[in-house]
Amino acid sequence: MKPIVQISLDLTSIDEALDTAETALKAGVDWLEAGTPLILAEGLHGVRKLRQAFPDVPIVADLKTMDGGYLEAEMMAKAGATHVVVMARAHEETIKAVVRAGKEYDVKVMGDNLACTDMVAGALRLESLGCDYVIHHIGYDERRGIEASGKLKPSPLDQLRDVVQAVDVPVQAVGGLSLEEAVRCPEYGAPLVVLGAPLTIDADAFKTAKGDLEGTLRLICDKVHAYGA
Repeated sequence: MKPIVQISLDLTSIDEALDTAETALKAGVDWLEAGTPLILAEGLHGVRKLRQAFPDVPIVADLKTMDGGYLEAEMMAKAGATHVVVMARAHEETIKAVVRAGKEYDVKVMGDNLACTDMVAGALRLESLGCDYVIHHIGYDERRGIEASGKLKPSPLDQLRDVVQAVDVPVQAVGGLSLEEAVRCPEYGAPLVVLGAPLTIDADAFKTAKGDLEGTLRLICDKVHAYGA
């Protein structure tokens, strides 16, 4: 698939999320993500407001589903999400339920391998159970905790090529990437570039980062989209 830029709206205010989304789309971002903090703060109402404001833009609902898979996917689909996220560590029946709901409501399923003991095996499991995409994810707490202990902070780039080579579905790398690292993800074979903390969101305050957000995003979008030219 052609390279796609997705912004993760890891915010706790729908008004700020709408403003950030508008800026992002002006800069060339392709997909919007209702990040987990936004879903926790605003729930279905936040996704509905994003859909009302941006009727033609793909919206990822980062539910991180672990149980109740069909209902969670159904609710988000009805609210306007086009993509939902289920965790590889969930029971396989939960993943199957999300995939079933995805087919019935025409929603794509993104499987997240966060916290898998074997990240490649987790990605393969998600693909085998019917997920349309794999999110190769090193978590916020994991990165910060390991770094605080004096050890080398893990990066999704460490095993990204292995994950990409193992599966046939598109892969997205998530987890503390710098601007330069995020832009290079298509070089690893991962066409779905997601931008969030620390690139566009203040990871500590869950607020939009200061600075020229639109200019930064336009630079990123131009570079990422050039891979598909």
